[in-house]
Amino acid sequence: MDVAELVRVSIILLLVATVVALLSRWLRVPYVAGLVIAGLAIAEFLPDRFGLSDSLILNLFLPILIFEAAINTDISRLRSNVKPIALLAGPGVAIASGVTAMLLKWGLGLSWTSALLAGVILAITDTVSVIAAFKEVAVPSRLSTIVEGESLFNDGLALVIFSLILQVHQTGYLSVADGFQEFFVTILGGSVVGLTIGYLSTGLFVFADEPLSSILLTIGVALGAFQLGQFLSVSGVVAVVVAGLIVGSKGLSNQVSPSTRLTLLSFWESIAFGVNSFIFLIVGLEVKLITLWTTLPAVLLAILAYQGGRILSVYPLLAMVRWFDRPIPWRWQHVLFLGNIKGSLSMALVLSLPATLSDREQLIAIVFGTVLLSLVGQGVSLPWLVKRLKLSRPSPFRQKTEGLQAQLITAKAAQDELETLLKSGVLPKAVYEEIRSAYQVQIAGAEKALRQLYNRRSNEFDPKKGDLSKLDGIKRRLLLGEKAALTQAIRKGILSEEIVRDKIQAIDKQLLQLKDE
Repeated sequence: MDVAELVRVSIILLLVATVVALLSRWLRVPYVAGLVIAGLAIAEFLPDRFGLSDSLILNLFLPILIFEAAINTDISRLRSNVKPIALLAGPGVAIASGVTAMLLKWGLGLSWTSALLAGVILAITDTVSVIAAFKEVAVPSRLSTIVEGESLFNDGLALVIFSLILQVHQTGYLSVADGFQEFFVTILGGSVVGLTIGYLSTGLFVFADEPLSSILLTIGVALGAFQLGQFLSVSGVVAVVVAGLIVGSKGLSNQVSPSTRLTLLSFWESIAFGVNSFIFLIVGLEVKLITLWTTLPAVLLAILAYQGGRILSVYPLLAMVRWFDRPIPWRWQHVLFLGNIKGSLSMALVLSLPATLSDREQLIAIVFGTVLLSLVGQGVSLPWLVKRLKLSRPSPFRQKTEGLQAQLITAKAAQDELETLLKSGVLPKAVYEEIRSAYQVQIAGAEKALRQLYNRRSNEFDPKKGDLSKLDGIKRRLLLGEKAALTQAIRKGILSEEIVRDKIQAIDKQLLQLKDE
């Protein structure tokens, strides 16, 4: 395909993606499922089939998507839910991979190497597809945080396990001790690379504080963290995740002007939307319906296998959470189970399998078919399940509270931007004071209304509607702030650990008693 034809086909795909976006919003179906179906529909009308390059996905698209998800992740909420996330992204991936591999080995007669590789490939959860489904219907923020956190970190762990299995296939030997050592070195090395790049870039963000140069810097951070991780033989995915979390929490802090933060977040939302549109359209273009039909029994077995592995990794592990953290409601566990949607990373990994693997072509056909049915079937049914479980119905109290909070947040953000304009000399002081006073009236009104709501006695709220959970979420953030301040004081030597230990334990006890939203 020459350049002119490639441009024409790209224009067609952009137009199709635009139409699908509009229809998906009108029909209230997940956007990614609509893109896959559209790709299937137009595949025969295009002059040539695109080649889905695993190198392009792994080296360009994957860092972009992971970085965009990471910078939008609230690191304080991620920290408060680290235990269930660690269980699902660590032991959960291992259990799901092992169960899936055993069922595929037994059902399809694959070699152990092929079965284990397929198990790891099908254990990966596609962040984009699940979050796209969540955008159709609102879910509790803690559940969304757990899903995002698991998806962010299970990609890195799965890729490390995948590379270790390939190493065994190519060399024929890898001791258990060497495997564990390489596993932890890869994860820790990726974390160090991400921390280094993330913290080095935060100073540049504050120094520059200019939207266009900051956009270029974030692109360099996202792609550079991945490439440096790969060059140093550590996890590039973990490096991008950690760097993105640092940039999102430190680089885009209050020291950077609101206009710069807004421009950056809007840019990354747009570029992630474009990449997703391209990837999922190509998924539909690449899957041949005849091949899918001939491999349908194996595809259905693979879906049953990875769903069986998901059952054994979600419900038993999350049942253990109540022993050392806030319990995960049963209804949330159902969403985590069905939200096990497959995506582009699974397809990229199966395409990267070496030609020396005897079952390579069979695995490619199975994984492509599995991704297609997963995106369409689970992608469409997940919003329906969330509605049936009544997770997305906010109470009148929550609607009123969040409306007032939105008024407070926007007015204060506008005042911050006014300060910047005044200091830069763009805005005269008289005009500044007049506009600021108007915003101050909004702030005072919202604060008064919120104070009245929060001062109401607990027995006036309806726990069944989640009224108390909103207050608990705010209390949790305040308690986490207290704990962070005490920990920082110990680290700086201001307070002794012996004196503060009881206070920290008391805060931990209060955190465990609170109900998250």
